[in-house]
Amino acid sequence: MARNDQNRQKDKDAQLANVALLYYGEGLTQSEIAKRIGVSRPTVVNMLRDSRDRGIVEIRVGGDVLSGSNLSRQLCEKFGLQDAYVAQTHAGTARSAMLPQVGRVGAMAVSDIVRSGDVVGVAWGETIKAVSLAMNQSEFQDITVCQMIGSMVSDRVPTSEDCSIRIAKSLNGDCYTLHAPAVLSSANLAHELRSEPTIAAQLNRLQNLDVAIFSVGNTKVDTHLVTAGIAESSELETAVSAGARGILCGRYIDENGQGLGLAPEDRLIAIEIEQLARTQRKLLIATGADRLKAVQAAIAGGLVTHLCVDERLAEALLR
Repeated sequence: MARNDQNRQKDKDAQLANVALLYYGEGLTQSEIAKRIGVSRPTVVNMLRDSRDRGIVEIRVGGDVLSGSNLSRQLCEKFGLQDAYVAQTHAGTARSAMLPQVGRVGAMAVSDIVRSGDVVGVAWGETIKAVSLAMNQSEFQDITVCQMIGSMVSDRVPTSEDCSIRIAKSLNGDCYTLHAPAVLSSANLAHELRSEPTIAAQLNRLQNLDVAIFSVGNTKVDTHLVTAGIAESSELETAVSAGARGILCGRYIDENGQGLGLAPEDRLIAIEIEQLARTQRKLLIATGADRLKAVQAAIAGGLVTHLCVDERLAEALLR
């Protein structure tokens, strides 16, 4: 019975592939395909959707087109970036609605930037999750993916290792996760854990990254750093008073992109700002105008070589 089910699925996949070829390859309309194979047009629509969902068809858009737009060129010229990718969004669109599109453009940027043999660091958060979900399977060789911040889970995002594992799989690479919480209950415990051979070896890999894929958070009261339980609201208030403009892998940065060394930094298991700065290619992916100051700070600190943002944030950066 199971074998018959497998054969039926293979026949269905073959039919989906033929419909996809007629539509994408030969340029037939959905109505023409429906007439040719003797089904209704809505059935053809469903078949084309199924062919994408099952991975029979992959739709790829060249990232170089997105990085060649006028906004992209202006961002590169103003901030000295190697490349910038701008996701088109409508005015007034909620951040949650923009995330999937920014994730898709960010995924294309990753494919453009990564090269075979690279060691790639991956951060965590809603934006990085969106990128990981949008990644297509690549054919890179000898890729190593490293988790840049310890394990943490929230109502908004799965565990931080989930993002790294997904991206590693898409890049055809090996994944090294951080087998430790992102934040510990005390500085002494964090120090001891960072000294453990297994954790120390994983953290050591972060010193020699070729590519870093990360986002940056704002310092508002509802920032993910607080809602995910990494920092206390009182710690956030102290950081803002001290000049914090953004949050990068759990660490506060000022307007010049310099780390402030404030709590919960002494309890963190994550990449250090200095390590990130030494990375050759640094892809910052952000969405929402409320990230303006945070993105400006990261760029000012030399923490960004490649940028992916939504159209409204791009315009705000240029203003």
